[in-house]
Amino acid sequence: MIALAPLSNLPPLESERLLLRRLCMRDAPDIYDYSRDAEVARHVLWTAHTSPSESRSYIRYMLRRYRLGEPSSWGIVLKREGRVIGTIGFMWIQEENASAEVGYSLGRAYWNQGIMTEALGLVLDFGFRRLQLNRIEAQHEVDNPASGAVMRKAGMAREGTLRQRLCNKGKFVDVDLYAALRADYLRRDG
Repeated sequence: MIALAPLSNLPPLESERLLLRRLCMRDAPDIYDYSRDAEVARHVLWTAHTSPSESRSYIRYMLRRYRLGEPSSWGIVLKREGRVIGTIGFMWIQEENASAEVGYSLGRAYWNQGIMTEALGLVLDFGFRRLQLNRIEAQHEVDNPASGAVMRKAGMAREGTLRQRLCNKGKFVDVDLYAALRADYLRRDG
């Protein structure tokens, strides 16, 4: 049986460099700063924000999900800067199958620094230890191999390619599916 109670009061998660925490309205300028970058939005299902009001709308959406105890995202705060530089969280959770999907985005200035691998590790640990999930999966467009590298480094295994799985920005795209299992994760991390 999975434990979804922590979702109703999504706790902060912390590593040496990062703090994952609930978003709040004062994060809107930070969210807008990276969400307006078309390159950041290229491989995700949202379009680049064209105004700060779009970033505020996204935060209001997350606040509603927090209140309802629904799967939601943390803001990724780089401690040395004290600002939100991306988001990571659960897209969905299936209680009956004890499974979930995680998704993420990160400001371009922070790519290739191991930040997302570190954040994903925190979320996997939370999902397996606190929520008692059995399976956590993630997917990335095949023409975004850097995202697959993040998943592999965090301990997820590639399971295959799903042809034309998603329609993103008007075209059907292939995605690679990755997953981690609780037993493997706990055996690996002790």
